[in-house]
Amino acid sequence: MDFKDYYGVMGVDREATQDEIKRAYRKLARQYHPDVSKEANAETRFKEIGEAYEVLKDPEKRAAYDQLGRGYRDGESFRPPPNWDSGFEFSGGGFADGGQGGFSDFFESLFGRGGFAGVHQARSGRSRGEDHHARIEIGLEDAYQGSTIGIDLALPEYDAQGRLQTRRRGIQVKVPKGVTAGKRIRLAGQGGRGQRGGPAGDLFLEVQFRTHPLYQVDGNDVLLTLPIAPWEAALGAKVKAPTLAGPVEVTIPAGARSGQKMRLKGRGLGVAGKAAGDQIILLKVVLPPADTEEKRAFYRDMAARMPFNPRSGLGG
Repeated sequence: MDFKDYYGVMGVDREATQDEIKRAYRKLARQYHPDVSKEANAETRFKEIGEAYEVLKDPEKRAAYDQLGRGYRDGESFRPPPNWDSGFEFSGGGFADGGQGGFSDFFESLFGRGGFAGVHQARSGRSRGEDHHARIEIGLEDAYQGSTIGIDLALPEYDAQGRLQTRRRGIQVKVPKGVTAGKRIRLAGQGGRGQRGGPAGDLFLEVQFRTHPLYQVDGNDVLLTLPIAPWEAALGAKVKAPTLAGPVEVTIPAGARSGQKMRLKGRGLGVAGKAAGDQIILLKVVLPPADTEEKRAFYRDMAARMPFNPRSGLGG
């Protein structure tokens, strides 16, 4: 997938105001409208201009695009990193409102997802405020035990001069015990303001996990790669293994091999006795380095005393 430089498509500077973007769009849309333009690529250019305007006219999409796209050139190979939009607070239906449709894969990969709460507005009189949503990254330990954490959200908006700015606010969030990635936390009344005395909307926070130095997550299960020495694998041993609840002693069976899995029941995410996952331990046999002459001599002696061909099953 190729990166799209929407500012280049519109022919405007990255610091362009809302009015400058609107004027550029109107001019280009007239120039390349398929009903009036004589240029061979008019229809393609018209679609590109419409897609660029769909992003740059909206402060939320534009701010997210700006954060993601710095350092990329138009046409450069691109893949959005995981959780690239974490920390942005979006209003209404979020990115799900794809507009006219027919957008590029690049646009859809960034802004074409759904699943967030829509807008609850009355046509007149008292009306409820918009629901807002954001993705947040939390630590695995916070999810495992449940906790209250502080997060900082950025809400993009245009100022009175039409320049893009970001308003930040800090909030306290109670993370439910055992919450898993993709689940939403609802903060009642923390969304947009109501109109004419109407109630405020809600704020929905979609949970994602920060990269952890030890663990990976698969649904409710937590995966850990546990290094063991060759003699522990060959003879069996009792070793300490980390878990989200603290270290525990596990028994390595004699004859264990790299890639072998062990399961610690109920040590994953979820509520114990209900939907708690497990901790999966993946054993990895690690060889001591032969970085001295004495150690190399030991390996040579072991090779002589223990004839062994690990490739015998391959006919070697």
